[in-house]
Amino acid sequence: MRKFLLIFLCLSQFAYGQSTIKKAQTSFEDAQQYVRQNVFDEAIKYLNDAVKADPKFQRAYLQLGDIYKRLRNTQKAKENYRLAVKSAAVENANVYFNLGETELQTGDYKEAKQNFELFLAHAANADQKFRDKAQKYIADCNFSMEAIKKPVPYEPFNMGFYVNSEHRDYFPALTADGQQIIFTRNIQGNEDFYTSVKKNGEWQKAASLSENINTPNFNEGAQSISPDGRYLFFTSCNRPDGAGRCDLYVCRREGKDWSAPVNLGPTINTPEWESQPSISADGSTLYFLSNRNGGFGGYDIWKSVMNDEGQWTTPTNLGPNINTPYDEATPFIHPDGKTLYFSSDGWPGFGQKDIFYSKLQADGTFAKPINLGYPINTFNDEFGFVVSADGKEGLFSSNLSGGFGDVDIYRFKLPENLKPNPVTYVKGIIRDRETKETLEASVLIINLKTKEAAYNEYTDKSTGDFMAVMPANEQYSFNILADGYLLYSNHYDIKPTDANKPYEVEILLDKISIGSKVLLNNIFFDTNKYELLPASMVELNLLAETLKSNATMTIEIQGHTDNVGEVKANQKLSENRAKAVYDYLIAKGIDKKQLTYKGYGEEKPAFDNTTEEGRQKNRRTEFLVVKI
Repeated sequence: MRKFLLIFLCLSQFAYGQSTIKKAQTSFEDAQQYVRQNVFDEAIKYLNDAVKADPKFQRAYLQLGDIYKRLRNTQKAKENYRLAVKSAAVENANVYFNLGETELQTGDYKEAKQNFELFLAHAANADQKFRDKAQKYIADCNFSMEAIKKPVPYEPFNMGFYVNSEHRDYFPALTADGQQIIFTRNIQGNEDFYTSVKKNGEWQKAASLSENINTPNFNEGAQSISPDGRYLFFTSCNRPDGAGRCDLYVCRREGKDWSAPVNLGPTINTPEWESQPSISADGSTLYFLSNRNGGFGGYDIWKSVMNDEGQWTTPTNLGPNINTPYDEATPFIHPDGKTLYFSSDGWPGFGQKDIFYSKLQADGTFAKPINLGYPINTFNDEFGFVVSADGKEGLFSSNLSGGFGDVDIYRFKLPENLKPNPVTYVKGIIRDRETKETLEASVLIINLKTKEAAYNEYTDKSTGDFMAVMPANEQYSFNILADGYLLYSNHYDIKPTDANKPYEVEILLDKISIGSKVLLNNIFFDTNKYELLPASMVELNLLAETLKSNATMTIEIQGHTDNVGEVKANQKLSENRAKAVYDYLIAKGIDKKQLTYKGYGEEKPAFDNTTEEGRQKNRRTEFLVVKI
């Protein structure tokens, strides 16, 4: 579209005749040899001589406008198009389109609308693509004039000289705890990743991310960091293992360094252009930009989900609620898993690419996007926008005055109506209880409502750490498995008031030994009943996995109640509940020799039965290791 439009713009000048003043015409003709060679500085010099000699030389003004537009000097282009309209009668309606477009892109919305209307009125035979675009631009003008009357709170702050540099710094990405930023830095045309960490509330001096990722010969950029900081998805172009001009890659943090990048393969990458990935917090959905076949416009947002075998499925287009006949860019799925921020020049906006957000609906589609408003969005291009996990801040790149380089990274407080759904996270380290050495362990967090994994990952071998995002208003089972250790069980009930209150934990695992006891926090029954509820199956399956991995281990499943009600009834209820667990494990293939069960009723309270909280905790299921 852009290439075609440039041809359209340049052709408009030839509808107008020569100057009657010889000096002006000579200067214009001298300019043409430089135009043909793309030596625009010299061309501009001679064209300015032409209009100086003949202030009504419309053709020279038009060519100046075209050149400045090509050079992305929209202000100068607008000035010359206006002089062209003022200098003589307009014989070709294309001039109105050119002028209106530069006015739109410099914020002169009232004047731009008038010129697009003149174009439509005088260009009945114009290509329908341009008539459609003029209508779209009029909608932009109408939207902008109203939106400017209702500005949103906006005060950008530079991220500081430890993050930013004299070079171009852009495409920020944050971990869920807000303690690490990874961004793209362009030094003499080469894009690499840099990172800074926060210590005592202050960002430290940014450094190159890793020699395993950054290269002197290829560009690495447009990245997405998983919320736990373990996986980096990014774009690299023209690599020998690439499928097209730009492909998507992934690498994994291993200790203090990163693995070598791995191409995501032919399911994701095509001979076309793939870029600007964004990974969901649970690692199951990858959003990215592509101009592959089957889209709605030039560049569309697509997504791929990971199947049960750990493979990315064939990408699907996000559809007409997100993508337009024009260009979308820089998708960012927030850790809430439901709020998508992206840029587009196809939805009503301020003239070029604006930032929008959309919420995932119950049917799995995204709602029509909402413009973030003025002055977050302006007549300039706005893109590369991300939001902190706590929803408090937006980060973006710009060349605002007072910066340290060509482009710097900025942050600002996000207005309430633009915030994502609330989330929190659990951040921890796993150790052996006795030695305190860190452990490699499997951390599995399941959303008990959706039965889907919110997090399923091994801790780092060398550090034993993990970090998992949990959207609010949900309940989660939390389990840890490590070879030779007892299953660890916990439960999180995240209310909206708990959002942005992270859990920081040190988890000490016990080696399997006789007499060890484990509280199963995610075994659920209805009141006074003993039928297992579906949400119990996740933890029971992990217990079955532990028993299968330790075939000589024998456990006693224990049921307990509070002291409310009759003693005999409580005893019977606890026994039936323990047996329900026993029966489930037998059905999962566990040898009966590994299992016994017993109900203890209210006999062995672990908490104070005089409080509701204590009574609730006493209604529990445990297991005791009796043999290994």
